[in-house]
Amino acid sequence: MPESPSAIWGIHAGRTGDADALFKKGYVALGWTAMDDLNTLGPNRDAFKARVAEVYPSFKPGAIPVAAGQMFRFVHEMQVGDLVVYRSKTEKVIHIGRIAGPYEYRPDLENGYPQVRPTKWLATVQPVQVTQGALYEIGSALSFFQVRNYGDEWLSLLTGKKSVPNALSVAEDDPTVGIVAAEIENLTHDFILKRLSRELKGHPFAAFVAHLLETMGYRTRVSPEGADGGVDIVAHQDELGFVPPIIRVQVKSGAGNVGQPEVSALLGTLSPGEFGLVVTLAGFTPPAKTFAKNKSHLRLIDGAELIDLVLSHYDQLDSRYKGLIPLKRVFVPEPIDGDES
Repeated sequence: MPESPSAIWGIHAGRTGDADALFKKGYVALGWTAMDDLNTLGPNRDAFKARVAEVYPSFKPGAIPVAAGQMFRFVHEMQVGDLVVYRSKTEKVIHIGRIAGPYEYRPDLENGYPQVRPTKWLATVQPVQVTQGALYEIGSALSFFQVRNYGDEWLSLLTGKKSVPNALSVAEDDPTVGIVAAEIENLTHDFILKRLSRELKGHPFAAFVAHLLETMGYRTRVSPEGADGGVDIVAHQDELGFVPPIIRVQVKSGAGNVGQPEVSALLGTLSPGEFGLVVTLAGFTPPAKTFAKNKSHLRLIDGAELIDLVLSHYDQLDSRYKGLIPLKRVFVPEPIDGDES
C-alpha cells in the first residue's frame, strides 16, 4: 500500500447517478458546464466566485461561494495520490479510488460532466461493511467534499484491515448509529429554526404560533399588528373565549434571550385564573427561568422546545407553513438496547 494520502474526498456521480458510466471509465467528475475550462481561472477562490456569479446569475448570494469552493478544491486542493470515495446509486456499492492525475477539462467524455480528474479505482465495498457514521458523511448534500471524520475507516477498508461484520451484529456493534441519529435530528432542528427566524419576524411569527396552538386544539385570537399591551395571542378552548383556561401569549422572534422583565410584564396582564405563555425562537436568561420556575400559571417555551412542538404537529400545519419549512418523513436508525452510544 502506498503512503497515506494527504486527504480523502467524497464525491457524487450526480443526483441520480447519471455520471456513473463516466466514473467507471476511470474518472471522477463535476458538472457546472457553463464554467467551461477551470484552468483559465486564476488560482484563487475569488476568481472562481466571480465566474460562478457571471455564468449563473440566478444563483442566490449564499450559493455562489459554495459552488465556487467545490470547484476550486477539485482543481487546486485535491492532489494526485489522494483517495476518493463515491457511492454508486446504480450499483448500490461504494468505490474507493486514488486520484491519478491533475484536473482536465473534457466535455467530450460525458454530457454534463466536463470537469474531471483521472482516477484509479482500488476497491469496492458493500454498505454493510461500513459504519453508519461513515455512510452518513459520504451522503453529504455537496457534490464534492472532504472526508474528515471517518478517513481511517476508509483506509482500513482499503488495506483489508477492517473485518466485515455479519448482518446480525451490524446495528448492535456500530457505535455511530446514535451519533448519526443525533446529527440528523440536530440538522432538522437547525433548519426549522433558521427558516422561522428568517421568514417570520414580528407579527407573522405570532400568527404562526397561534396556528401551532390551533393544531393542539386551541382557538386563538391574534392581536392586531402594532402595540399589543404585552399580549400577542389569546388562546382558549371554546368559540367565544369564556371557558377556562384562558392563555395569554407573548411571542419573541428576535435572536436575543428573553429576560425576566419581559416575563414579569406578561404576568402582570393576567387576570385571576388565567395562564401566561412566553414563546421565543431563542432562549431565556437564568433570572427569567428562575422567576417562572415556581409559578404554575406561567410557562416558558424556548426555540428548542418550539421546534419539538412543530415536529409533533407538523402533519396538521397549514400548507403555507409546510411550504415555509418543507420536511420529508424519513426513518432514522435508532440505537439498539445495549448500544453504549
